[in-house]
Amino acid sequence: MNSNQIVKGIKHIYNNDVKIAKIIDVAGKCDLKPHNNYYYSLIKAIVGQQLSVKAASSINKKFFLFFNGKPSTKKILNEEDQALRNLGLSWAKVKYVKDLSQKIINRKISFRNINKKSNEDIISELTMVKGIGIWTVHMFLIFTLGRLNVLPINDLGLKNAIKNIYSLRKIPNETKIKRIAKKNGWEPYPTIASWYLWKSLDI
Repeated sequence: MNSNQIVKGIKHIYNNDVKIAKIIDVAGKCDLKPHNNYYYSLIKAIVGQQLSVKAASSINKKFFLFFNGKPSTKKILNEEDQALRNLGLSWAKVKYVKDLSQKIINRKISFRNINKKSNEDIISELTMVKGIGIWTVHMFLIFTLGRLNVLPINDLGLKNAIKNIYSLRKIPNETKIKRIAKKNGWEPYPTIASWYLWKSLDI
C-alpha cells in the first residue's frame, strides 16, 4: 500500500457510496500508515483485547517499559508468569503472548515474506496462536500491513457505524454488512470504507 493507492481508494469509495462520501468531505484523507513491527503489533493487540483504548495503552506501556522497549520472544518466554501478570495482563493473556512467542521460535508462524501472502493465508496462520482470532488478524492486516481489501465484519465499532450511517433498525450481522458493501461498491477497497465508517463515530 502507498499514498497513491489510498488516494485511488478514496476516490473509488467517494464515487460509489454517497453516504461515506459525506464522511470523507468532513474527515479528509485516510491516514493509514503500515509498518513492519509485526511482532510488537500482535503483542499489543493481544494485550489490548476487550479493554478500552486508554486501559490497553496503559498496560502496553508498562509491558514495553518492563522489557526496556524491546520485548523479544526469548525474553517473554523466560519471564515468570506472575511478573507478566503484575503488569496488568490477565492469566489468559500471559498464556497468549507466550504462545505467540513460542510459535515464532518453533517457526509454526513466520513473518518472512508476509507481504507476499494472501489475507486468507495470514488469517489461517496467525489464528493458530491462542488468543488470536479473526478480528485481531483483520486489525493486523489493516493497521500493520496496510491491506486495502479487508472488511472487518466482526468489529463492533464498524457495526455501530453502519447501523448509524445506513439508518438500520438493529446492529447488522455479517451477511448484512457484506450486502451493504456489495451494494455500495466498496470492492476492492473495503478497508477505506471501514476506516471512514470508524471515523464517523468521532465526528
